[in-house]
Amino acid sequence: MVSENDLESALDQVRAHAVGPVAGVFGPASLTWQIDREAVIFLGAGRALLLQLAHPWVAAAIAEHSRTFADPIGRFHRTFDIVFAMVFGSLDRAMLSSRQLHRRHSMIVGEMPEAVGPFAAGSRYCANDIPSLRWVHATLVETALMAHDLVLPPLSVDERERYWTESRTFGALFGLTADDLPADWAGFAAYTAMMAQSDTLTVSPAAREIAAQIFTGARPWLRPPRWYRALTASLLPERLRAGIGFELDDRDKMVADRALRWIKRVYPKLPDRLRYVGPYQEAQARLNGRAEPDWMTRCLNRAWIGRPQMDVRGRES
Repeated sequence: MVSENDLESALDQVRAHAVGPVAGVFGPASLTWQIDREAVIFLGAGRALLLQLAHPWVAAAIAEHSRTFADPIGRFHRTFDIVFAMVFGSLDRAMLSSRQLHRRHSMIVGEMPEAVGPFAAGSRYCANDIPSLRWVHATLVETALMAHDLVLPPLSVDERERYWTESRTFGALFGLTADDLPADWAGFAAYTAMMAQSDTLTVSPAAREIAAQIFTGARPWLRPPRWYRALTASLLPERLRAGIGFELDDRDKMVADRALRWIKRVYPKLPDRLRYVGPYQEAQARLNGRAEPDWMTRCLNRAWIGRPQMDVRGRES
């Protein structure tokens, strides 16, 4: 388990290797900025969530401690707020976001309501458990790159290695140490492939219910379009897709392929102000000496993180 002292030790390492107080942990020359600035990474948001839910401890924690059902848009905003603050925030903002996440996780503890996969009924879960954090971190890292490469030129072998090196620093913001994560991209790929086949990922009834509420639930105005559901299903390992209850017939494949072809044609031609996420644009403004984001960045921030400005100093909630 990641204790508060463990987190602070990890953050000392992050601070020592950060680009700078204003540029933050990664900075504009990083592949992390290059990938996470792209709005197209939203194509993988459903996949990342469902892979996280496939871990029984994560599904139980979300079912018992999250407001996902009552406030799905709020959960979307909170997730991207944390991730984007770590990636694009000033160094102080990234540190603050890391500590906020750890504090939230420290309150998420409980017992498995039933046996699922290798986890017995009554076994204890904790959101700051290292194996669970490692899996959540992996879903974010792998899926962001997968969504990027669906639409834009894929990273080279050397760039993937650089990306994984930066992702290990991103993991440190969760409190994960170098010993907790694979040393290189090949090791990371082997870990995700192993997890996809392991019974550690077993879809629980809670996971199926959450997935159904989000993707086919009772709120039609919140329901993702068919092409997005089909694309999400196509990005999942077949075993987990079946466990969640997602079908992927020929019509679904056709709908997803058609949407992806259209996105590949249109997306690269979008102006940067529409293509890049608000927190990235706010970070660029900060680097250029502007203390406040302009009106368009504030509008984009509201869409991505639910508020107009990411880097509000001293914000604790």
